[in-house]
Amino acid sequence: MEVNEELKKEIVSLVPQQAPFRFIDEIISLDEENISGAYRFKEDEYFYQGHFPERPITPGVILIETMAQIGATAFGIYLMACQKQMRPAEMEKALSLFSSVDGVEFKGIVDPGERIIVKGKKKYFRKGVLKVETTMERENGEVVCFGTLTGVVVKQ
Repeated sequence: MEVNEELKKEIVSLVPQQAPFRFIDEIISLDEENISGAYRFKEDEYFYQGHFPERPITPGVILIETMAQIGATAFGIYLMACQKQMRPAEMEKALSLFSSVDGVEFKGIVDPGERIIVKGKKKYFRKGVLKVETTMERENGEVVCFGTLTGVVVKQ
């Protein structure tokens, strides 16, 4: 399946999480083995009010969710479409759920307003289960966190 800007936007539109809990702005690159996508954490994100009022930082669980939305959910939508040989929007509606996380390590913090890049490399995709090695980086390439995420497709 040819990956062009239109297809990338279609996949992003199919990610089930919506504002204020969608943490994917764009897919940068995509093929059957890898994905990279980006998100800019807005300075007025709801979670900064309490994490932490004097020094807001992006919670680790939100960083993991961001890696899952890009590295597992968006990637899974694309891989399912490839498997079925159809455009993502033509597929039967299904829900891609983040099911496990292994070995996540945090190497830095993400400040309000910062743009991050998530890179995912497929370990395997079979029977609706996708396991992905993910890395979150700053725009300068500095690693913020990494780990292995698993997503599963559930029919609605």
